[in-house]
Amino acid sequence: MITYGNYMQEMNNRINELIEQANEYQYTIWDQYNQKEVEYYKFNKEKFAELIVQECLKCGDRLVTHYINTHTEQEQALLLAAIADYTSEIKQHYGL
Repeated sequence: MITYGNYMQEMNNRINELIEQANEYQYTIWDQYNQKEVEYYKFNKEKFAELIVQECLKCGDRLVTHYINTHTEQEQALLLAAIADYTSEIKQHYGL
């Protein structure tokens, strides 16, 4: 059973993964004090937003699979049409 705490932890982990993906390498310098190279990154807000929207679209894809496996054909047609409309609207709204 998924608890609220587990759900939040999983979501936080995924958001941290997206943050990492949105970081863009800038440069490396030598840290004389610690005697090692240090890499610097810039956070790309636009890339992060795009990644979040893509995650939302993936949720729609997972719902499609779920509905196909658990509903009658008539229910599937209605649900899949609604998901397709939602996905199309999100893509259009965010320019994807």
